[in-house]
Amino acid sequence: MRRNNLLLMLLSLLFSAAACNKESTELSDLQKVRNNNNRKTYPVTKMDSAQAISFITKQKIQELLDLSTLYTAGNRDTEIDSVIYAQMRSYFAEKDSDRLKPILKQLDSFKVKTAKVGNIEVKKEIIGHDTLDFAKFNVEYYDSRDRLIGNFQKNVQYTLKLSPVKFKKEFTFYFVDFDVKPPKDSTSVGVTK
Repeated sequence: MRRNNLLLMLLSLLFSAAACNKESTELSDLQKVRNNNNRKTYPVTKMDSAQAISFITKQKIQELLDLSTLYTAGNRDTEIDSVIYAQMRSYFAEKDSDRLKPILKQLDSFKVKTAKVGNIEVKKEIIGHDTLDFAKFNVEYYDSRDRLIGNFQKNVQYTLKLSPVKFKKEFTFYFVDFDVKPPKDSTSVGVTK
């Protein structure tokens, strides 16, 4: 009986020691955004609802801000920084570096470590014969100690470009402009998520 208790105690110590040695599998910021790119396409059948467009828009905004905060945290002169910068540019319809400057300047001025996107509202604005896609959202900026810096309301203009893949109609998401003021129009229709 005493031998069984001793054996049971040794086994429980062995299991508790093994449990304590479990390594953390949390991904670093670099690992989280390393594979962010704008290559994902979305089938037409999944793009029929405004909720799907809202979800994809929020995802793309969050990915761009994650890459931007990672870029501003670096030296901006390393090879990885140039890769991150190229990834950020791939989110825009025009690969113009001027589109990124206001984003990076604001993140620098507030010393933002992380950003969290919330409360997104997707709208279509009809201007003449053109229909423009806009999204209004809130973003919370946090510093290196995870303290809230502020909550800001932003607007983006985006477009969905047709990307035929293997005889299917699919779309690729691109920003036209980031933090733009949408034009005022009484014919705008929006869905809030």
